[in-house]
Amino acid sequence: MSAVEEKPRVRPQYRVVSVKKAKKPEGMEGNNWHCYIIERGTSVVTGQKPGTLKAVTEHAEQVASDLNARSGIGAGSPYAARKSK
Repeated sequence: MSAVEEKPRVRPQYRVVSVKKAKKPEGMEGNNWHCYIIERGTSVVTGQKPGTLKAVTEHAEQVASDLNARSGIGAGSPYAARKSK
């Protein structure tokens, strides 16, 4: 028999797929709103935020990075259970 080496499963990362100009949500202040979409596989996160395209894009990228950290993708999750001694 030969040993079969299994490759580790690579989990896709959350990533910003779009940031577009949007209408101001009802009851909210400001005129410069954008809608962002973050995806990972079939998971989709949408948000709206006032600000410049650059500022909202940076915000969305930070949200995606935070989601990846919480999901244990990349360098490890700060929320992961600690190993007991």
